Amino acid sequence: MKRNASAHWEGSLKDGKGTVSTESGVLSEQQYSFKTRFENGKGTNPEELLGAAHAGCFSMALSMILGESEHVPDSIDTKASVTLSQGSDGFEISAIHFDVTAKVPGIGQSEFLEAANTAKMNCPVSKALKSDITMDIHLTE
Repeated sequence: MKRNASAHWEGSLKDGKGTVSTESGVLSEQQYSFKTRFENGKGTNPEELLGAAHAGCFSMALSMILGESEHVPDSIDTKASVTLSQGSDGFEISAIHFDVTAKVPGIGQSEFLEAANTAKMNCPVSKALKSDITMDIHLTE
């Protein structure tokens, strides 16, 4: 299975602009630029898109793992904070931090933490990244 996304860029790094699109059409020529990435300009950026993809992948993996142990979640909300750092070799995504809140009937904190850690390490997006992946979890009743 392959999924496709594309980017188009025109101009220099600081003055240029681009668009990103997905095969599904969910993103269709969405604007991004230096200002949306390094300042607070209107539009998206690669780190934000990566965070959305990672949060979605993790949430689905956690749902699967919980369901396999007869704990179907009522809800899972995952925020992924992606850190872009500048080092001696240029910019890199140096960390991704998950903040997870879930409502899972009949599960204890330790069992939930084990499932969340398994999902964090094994969702396909996590496997694709070299970044340090961390998270906080919040189990609600």
